[in-house]
Amino acid sequence: MKLLNPGPVTLTARVREAMLRPDLCHREVEFAAMCTRILGRLRSIYPEAASRYVPVLLTSSGTGAVEAMLSLVPRAEQSGGKKVLVVANGVYGERAAAMLTAQAKAHDVVGSAWTAPMDLPAVERALASGAYGHVFAVHHETTTGRLNDVDGLGALCKKFGVKLLLDAVSSFGGERLRFDEWNLEACAATANKCLHGVPGVAFVLVDEAVFTERTSGATSVYLDLFRYRKEQKNGFSPFTQAVQAMYALEEALCELEDQGGWERRHQKYAALAGQVREGLFALGIRPFLEDAESYGSTLASYRLPAGLAYDHLHDHLKRAGFIVYAGQGPFSGEMFRVAVMGDVDAADMARLLVEIQAAMA
Repeated sequence: MKLLNPGPVTLTARVREAMLRPDLCHREVEFAAMCTRILGRLRSIYPEAASRYVPVLLTSSGTGAVEAMLSLVPRAEQSGGKKVLVVANGVYGERAAAMLTAQAKAHDVVGSAWTAPMDLPAVERALASGAYGHVFAVHHETTTGRLNDVDGLGALCKKFGVKLLLDAVSSFGGERLRFDEWNLEACAATANKCLHGVPGVAFVLVDEAVFTERTSGATSVYLDLFRYRKEQKNGFSPFTQAVQAMYALEEALCELEDQGGWERRHQKYAALAGQVREGLFALGIRPFLEDAESYGSTLASYRLPAGLAYDHLHDHLKRAGFIVYAGQGPFSGEMFRVAVMGDVDAADMARLLVEIQAAMA
């Protein structure tokens, strides 16, 4: 089965076999040594980040990493009246606003339609007020597959001296991140997307100065990044980590290095995504977004052609060995999404196109 959903991904045999290593207690020095190696490899994926950003590992989904990242936002009594500005144009930006509400942290939302880019003029007007200490945004919004204009947003954060918290769950390891230019304080990511690990491990890459310049803003015991960072200096964690998922992540990171790093992986994704886009265009299937050049390399959304129900397409492709993804919310009957992460290649994409044509027939 080839998983063309936006995570989890189809594993290589090398990563799958790593999970068959001997059982290991998370309180033993061998586990701490493995975590230390993983932290070092995560830190080095983007050379620009290696000098001052530190990864913090969590046993969670990517959503858990995003919620843990928001523990960097001061609580009301610590904030000096500053709020968070959430820039949302999809499910995941709106989810972050819900997290801040649950944490009782003051925030405002600059929202756009799910099919639209971020509203940067509105962001600029809001930041000019001086009311905000952080901006939150989603890099690759997989609701539609849009790669948001974080270059433009980061320039505004830099201009107004406001730190950016970035959901990079669907872009870390597959798209370019600009840490200094975006005034990035932290980004959240996961093992089971562009890094080609398994679900269960996620992480936040944080400007190390944060841990010495202020205290934790956590409203949760489990998702307190400050506590994790303190213990992971020695390779351990405050709670039980997913040992076998860590085995898989370490092997996946080694595989990423062996394959030439994130830039080579990005090139592979872009080639596969282009192959799918051109093949679907030949079948009369159009991208869902009108500004199709705004798609990221890892996932794109396509408009279901008249007369083709998503359930029929999904079930036909599943019988043929492929899993694609439905649209979310109001788009559930209008689109389907195809991701190209994991152990898939051009031959897989060619076969996918043949099966989509068969489903249409």
